[in-house]
Amino acid sequence: MTTQQIQPKRGIVKQILSGDSVIIRGPTGAPPPEKQINFSGIIAPKLARRAGDQSDPSKDEPWAWEAREFLRKKLIGEEVFFTAEKPPNAVREYGTVYLGKDFSSAENITESLVSEGLVTVRREGVRQTPEGARLAELEDAAKAAGKGKWGSTPSSEHVRDIKWSVDNMRSFVDKQGYKPVKAIIEHVRDGSTVRAFLLPDFYHITLMISGIRCPGFKLDANGKPDPSIKVPYAEEARYFVEIRLLQREVEIVLESVNNNNFVGTIIHPKGNIAEALLKEGFAHCVDWSIAFMKSGVEGLRAAEKKAKAARLRIWKDWQSSAPQVTGKEKDFIATVAEVINGDALSVKLNNGQYKKIFLSSIRPPKEAGRVADEDGKTAPRPKGFRPLYDIPWMYEAREYLRKKLIGKKVHVVIDYIQEARDGYPEKVCATVTIGGKNVAEALVSKGLASVVKYRPDDDQRSSRYDELLTAESKAMKSQVGIHNKKDVPIHRVTEIDAARAKLELSSFQRAQRIDAVVEFVASGTRLRVFIPKSNSLCTFLLGFASVHRTGEKSQYATLLKEAEDSAKQQRLRTWKDYVEEQEEQKPEEEKPNVERQVSYEEVVVTEITPEGSFFVQIISEGPKAEALNSKLRQEFQANPPLPGAFTAKRGDVCAAKYTVDDEWYRVKVEKVQGGKATVHYIDYGNRETLPTTRLASLPAAYASEKPYATEYVLPYVNLPKDEEFSAMAIKYLREDTAVSKLLLNVEYRVQGSPPAASLHVDSTPQGDIIMNLISDGLLLVENKKERRQNKLLAAYKEAQEGAKRNHSNIWEYGDITEDDAKEFGLGK
Repeated sequence: MTTQQIQPKRGIVKQILSGDSVIIRGPTGAPPPEKQINFSGIIAPKLARRAGDQSDPSKDEPWAWEAREFLRKKLIGEEVFFTAEKPPNAVREYGTVYLGKDFSSAENITESLVSEGLVTVRREGVRQTPEGARLAELEDAAKAAGKGKWGSTPSSEHVRDIKWSVDNMRSFVDKQGYKPVKAIIEHVRDGSTVRAFLLPDFYHITLMISGIRCPGFKLDANGKPDPSIKVPYAEEARYFVEIRLLQREVEIVLESVNNNNFVGTIIHPKGNIAEALLKEGFAHCVDWSIAFMKSGVEGLRAAEKKAKAARLRIWKDWQSSAPQVTGKEKDFIATVAEVINGDALSVKLNNGQYKKIFLSSIRPPKEAGRVADEDGKTAPRPKGFRPLYDIPWMYEAREYLRKKLIGKKVHVVIDYIQEARDGYPEKVCATVTIGGKNVAEALVSKGLASVVKYRPDDDQRSSRYDELLTAESKAMKSQVGIHNKKDVPIHRVTEIDAARAKLELSSFQRAQRIDAVVEFVASGTRLRVFIPKSNSLCTFLLGFASVHRTGEKSQYATLLKEAEDSAKQQRLRTWKDYVEEQEEQKPEEEKPNVERQVSYEEVVVTEITPEGSFFVQIISEGPKAEALNSKLRQEFQANPPLPGAFTAKRGDVCAAKYTVDDEWYRVKVEKVQGGKATVHYIDYGNRETLPTTRLASLPAAYASEKPYATEYVLPYVNLPKDEEFSAMAIKYLREDTAVSKLLLNVEYRVQGSPPAASLHVDSTPQGDIIMNLISDGLLLVENKKERRQNKLLAAYKEAQEGAKRNHSNIWEYGDITEDDAKEFGLGK
């Protein structure tokens, strides 16, 4: 029977198996029937094969790839005529394929292969026919012309070097850098998984299409698709991809790795296959891989949304769970009033009402190691457990939100409302932006929150969900925040209880200003605050109704009193029934009134002695002192003194090399004994005992300059006799004077003693450092009786009386001066 006697059939070429065999599918059906046609009368070179369970990988025979490509470029997706017959005792069908719209003029593909020198004509052991003679004639012509395999080029140049596997897949992906790679799709495993050759290096890869998943095939015990189990829409999805991509030239963007598969996007001139699958309801979006995509995410989400709305295929039974929130209730501007947790805010609406919202699709840092038992109950937390501080990264998450959002206007879009369940109340979840920046995305990118994972049919998610996934992917890659398992922050927070509050009060008062965070408002006058500097929590009282006595010592005392007086005059709230008291006019005792002379001088305190005296430099003279010391050091650098050459004597003014910085300064020798000298640094006031070898003669030019440090004593006060309180007073005096500028006023002079001077941080009464130490119960006011009125002494005595009433420090157990008076017979 000749091929001309066989009635030709019509079909579409689905796949080229080799240079002499193709698969042709029917023109109708989804998927349609298909059959393999082997070309009659010729033999093509064999293509390389992957390793199988029982076989090793094979290589191409020369010109095998060129023969396959000749057919692929000519026939894939084309409608053709074909004839086929199955010889006796054969399992395959043999025939001829014709390309063209009219069978009478169509191209004989077998003859074209022979003419190009890509196949060999069967000549032996076959029945001679006109068709066979025609092929032999064409082959002889191809040989004569040196075409194809009959040419003179080495056969080794026509064998591919196929890489059936990639050793370091992650590194391979990074090397591509999201650049498109030319490829040919070789096999469609299911609607969202293909195999391809990457060109020109012939890497053979399995690729999972980023962002989607189609119904797959159930596998049998050998890992092969089980034809007896039908998965809805699996066959249809695969066919949908086959007719569009199989053996087509495409570009692939490699984006990640999953097990032994690559994950990436397929780029085709006619459109995005992932988007097309979603639009037709053959696939759903996959969050874990969509996060790897650099672009096109919005298109995928929109396509899926459209298929859901139309109830197409896999979505035929889908029901929306999205909330019916519209208008101003869904999209509004609000002011952040409180950061409740690492994922929750309280916002103030324009109408004055407050609304609690949760950031959509994220979770704050979790407590590690706390799992549920068999009954689903979690183990109780240890006593004193504070989630905000004891769960790693929770405090950092809260602080990030607090610093960025408190008091700021934000844009709120309600995404979904999570119903009350498992004992938890309803949650209103929203995307919150400030200045166009997604707050949740910022948290996730810093590793201060994780992204919630959802089922494909769950629409209760952030409207910017894909941005969250991308941010989380970057945070995980950078190992920041909760993804950093090494540098985990630990906050050991202590509680300032009533006992400790007494100890801390004086230091807090001395500091005047302490940075703290209000964690909770218990009432109008009671706050719960966290002090970051000391990692401590305490309860703080405010004088809302009236000024508390503790407020009278504050640097804001004047402002508080003015506010209270204003409230009284307006009869506001607690003062609505206030009746102004009439002060009794008491006749004042007539005393000579001598005005205190105030002439402040700007100074810097350079030394506090253990006895309570202090040395200062006048700020205007500071540069002179520095210049003198600089010249002195240059002098010694040019003419280094010989160690031990200078013999020091008590009272000498010489130079000494300070042991702290090894620099030269002017000193006065106070004592010399056993090879050591006690010296006084006359320009700073401090003293030191050092080896005499560190002393040198002072050049005459520097000896005549007056000392730049002047000694003063504290006016009207003494240090406590108790050594502990005395040391505490010196410590706090040093701390209070360790600033770049103070005001000094000489109060009085006593012959044979340094002048008595007060020190001030500013010119207000609250700026008197000595008065504040008296108020803290750390200094004793002298029991002086002046014939003339002394306002400063009176103020100091009043401050001391306040310290007594408050039982501060030395007055903790009462008035210690009364005991002294009785002991020495002064109380009679």
